[in-house]
Amino acid sequence: MTPMLARTLAGLAAARATLPAPVTLVPTMGALHHGHRTLLRTAHEHSGHTGSLVVSVFVNALQFGSGEDLDRYPRTLERDVAICAEEGVAVVFAPDATQMYPGGAQQITVNPGPVGRLLEGASRPGFFDGVLTVVLKLFNLVRPDVAVFGQKDAQQLFLVRQMVADLNLPVDVVAAPTARDLDGLATSSRNGYLSQAGRVSALALSRALRAGAEAADGGPAAVLAAARPILAEAAVADPPLVADYVNLADPRTFAEVGAGYSGEALLLVAAKVGDTRLIDNMPLTLGGGI
Repeated sequence: MTPMLARTLAGLAAARATLPAPVTLVPTMGALHHGHRTLLRTAHEHSGHTGSLVVSVFVNALQFGSGEDLDRYPRTLERDVAICAEEGVAVVFAPDATQMYPGGAQQITVNPGPVGRLLEGASRPGFFDGVLTVVLKLFNLVRPDVAVFGQKDAQQLFLVRQMVADLNLPVDVVAAPTARDLDGLATSSRNGYLSQAGRVSALALSRALRAGAEAADGGPAAVLAAARPILAEAAVADPPLVADYVNLADPRTFAEVGAGYSGEALLLVAAKVGDTRLIDNMPLTLGGGI
């Protein structure tokens, strides 16, 4: 099935009017890969045999900071539409910036609150303002019953759910599991920036997460003590992996957990290899330690 391709708000409205419920939205910036296929297949599980799947493809300048990769971010719409056809998508909404931001600079944005200033929000000021603003616009335009986001972007997923709860939005936000390449690297459109040697350096992220998870029974200190040396070793590789943060957070609040914490947690890492920024995370269950 070839999806309807909507490039304008009017085109989306016309296409949306034909869709049987429930409607499930998968927001993307395009450059689709097998991780996106995981999102699409999760979306189908929630749409069922009678529902409809909408994919948005929009590189949102509002979430890119100065010096980031807005201009070189891959744009592969023809291939994206072909993947959507293979995955049974009903509508691909691929607007340009003049459709999404017809007034030019966005005057009103969504404040992500305190959690939006932590971790990725601290390293990329304004990032989550841009993410939540475009997601809210997409929710208003597509009017989905369900929206699917990847667990790899755990902080983003948390904030989208918080926005939905705080603003009483009639959308069920569903998480899809993190997709990984065969070597363990979390799948990302930005992985294509990596050289072969850079990819080897980047694999320290998933190794650090696995090491931390294996030490979870020992509590927070043991997890961090297992993960950090792996990242430190990669810091002297060629090219080096430059860690931004390694953090253990309470998934209910995203607050950093204390030394005596036990229970569900997220081990989150972010680093750069050259100019390529990568993030990853792993849920785990912490013991109390000694």
